[in-house]
Amino acid sequence: MERSKGAVCVTGGDGFVASWMITRLLEHGYSIRTTVIPELYGSRYISFLTNLPGASERLRIFAADLSDPQSFGPAIEGCVGVFHVATPVDFEDREPEPVVTKRSIDGALGILRACLNSKTVKRVMYTSSGSAVQLNNSSADILDEDSWSDVDSIREIAAFGASYAISKTLTEKAVLEFGERHGLEVVTVAPACVHGPFICPKFAASVRTLLALVLGNENEYSFLRRVSLVHVDDVVRAHIFLFEHPDAKGRYICSAATMTIEEMSKFLSERYPEFQIPSPESLKEVKGHRFTALSSRKLLDAGFEYKYGIEGMFDGAIQCCKEKGYL
Repeated sequence: MERSKGAVCVTGGDGFVASWMITRLLEHGYSIRTTVIPELYGSRYISFLTNLPGASERLRIFAADLSDPQSFGPAIEGCVGVFHVATPVDFEDREPEPVVTKRSIDGALGILRACLNSKTVKRVMYTSSGSAVQLNNSSADILDEDSWSDVDSIREIAAFGASYAISKTLTEKAVLEFGERHGLEVVTVAPACVHGPFICPKFAASVRTLLALVLGNENEYSFLRRVSLVHVDDVVRAHIFLFEHPDAKGRYICSAATMTIEEMSKFLSERYPEFQIPSPESLKEVKGHRFTALSSRKLLDAGFEYKYGIEGMFDGAIQCCKEKGYL
């Protein structure tokens, strides 16, 4: 193992991406401070974090909540970097969108203020989403970092998870603007739909959606008409790569592949014959938005390389779901 590279904070440590982030950062030689919501602090639910290799020596867990931005201060104090992964996830739109968005923005800006106050944080990595890029009226075949989702368009075309997409779009804009105004290095990563195995006990929402054809969740088929996706390990590796890259600046898309629901049906039927997958023909009537593909050119030009293709994403997710009893 490498010599300690200093302390970094990862927010929302019990989540899908953040728990993978903690795992890889520990392997890279960092000491980690992670935050979980107060209800989880000290509970058996997060014991999977304390059992990670290296956690007993280099992982500390703090209670913090986006509704109380100042609560992140103790976890950030003395850190050289922050990976802000925590986000309100409300795909069922149980709360009004303005409430979700305000909590997301206020929490993120509070975290950035804590970074300024620390005097030690050199760079902040903010985990955005492809939904902050793709949901607009663009006629382009592929979208890059210059593309931003249009909040009005989201309200029109993305009933499923609208508050998530709106909050990610407006929060990413807010953190980049804050960084520019206050001279704080803020780099954002906008992943496509994140796939693969999950370390956390809870069934990762994006994995569940991407396995809708396997699970028979017809209410989620509309999201898959054309979807961009990326392995969770590649997302985490991209964050760490950019955190350590001296010239990283602005936003970066992280997307390894794009496929239609018909292509996904054919792929799954051939690779996993044990499952009853709907035929491509039966899926032609599925209604929903066909998301424009995402370009990772900026990330690749910086020197990053993806490790996983479609096969690795689905193999890892399905094996994990079998092991955890979801399949």
